[in-house]
Amino acid sequence: MSGGRKSKQTPRRRGAAAPPPVRAKGAPRGRRASRRTLLAGAGVVVLIVVAIALAAGLTGGKSSTVGALPTTGSLSDALPGATTVNTLFKGIPQQGLTLGSSSAPVTLVEYIDLQCPFCQQFETQVLPDIVNEYVRTGKVKIEARVLDFIGPDSRRGRNAMIAAGLQDKAFNFAELLYDNQGTENTGWLSVNMVAKAAESIPGLNPRQLFAAQDSRAVTQEAAALDDDANAAGVTGTPTLLVGKSGTSGKLVPLASPTDERTLVQAIEAALA
Repeated sequence: MSGGRKSKQTPRRRGAAAPPPVRAKGAPRGRRASRRTLLAGAGVVVLIVVAIALAAGLTGGKSSTVGALPTTGSLSDALPGATTVNTLFKGIPQQGLTLGSSSAPVTLVEYIDLQCPFCQQFETQVLPDIVNEYVRTGKVKIEARVLDFIGPDSRRGRNAMIAAGLQDKAFNFAELLYDNQGTENTGWLSVNMVAKAAESIPGLNPRQLFAAQDSRAVTQEAAALDDDANAAGVTGTPTLLVGKSGTSGKLVPLASPTDERTLVQAIEAALA
């Protein structure tokens, strides 16, 4: 995906990479294989690569991986938390990646990654209060700027969230994934998880989501989000900006991902 970024930004919460393994002193060196052995080994590798490619071709498609998708999501046999998420956002207008009234006087911009554990804490412990107190009452609208800082699963989730936004269900999709978040880069945010989340949102068409998530419109939106984050100097998630609607907003210096008090103070100051 193109977004103008030469290399991925590293989230500020991540630690240094582990050092390479060191050979113990006196450890025996491996024997050098003969040319015949190398050629035989190369043949085995080629066969393995071909087998993997064939397996990917047989099972890597969306329809064969997730099976038949319904045309509408349902709370029946849904992911844990689906009912709560549906109640949280029910009746609040959504348009793309924006939640709340278009005429809200204050805007909260949130830069998030669907795999980020700090984002998970904020979204599940702080955001519901902000939604009920300020968004539902028409005082604040939220603009979600979803990034893929952490890894390939983040990209899959981001594209799916943008695709859900085409049906005005982006916030339901994100909140449901945060409620069911696994350990980053373990493969938890799989194609199957995307499908299950889509199937757990009433009013969302999972088939349309899967058809749209790799579309030109979605990839262009993802690239625009990358450009925006780079221009804003965002280096970690969650990053929050609050200000009067129509302005760029000010950075909210959260002491922790669950620092609701500082966020409320920023919102109240913008409302004054």
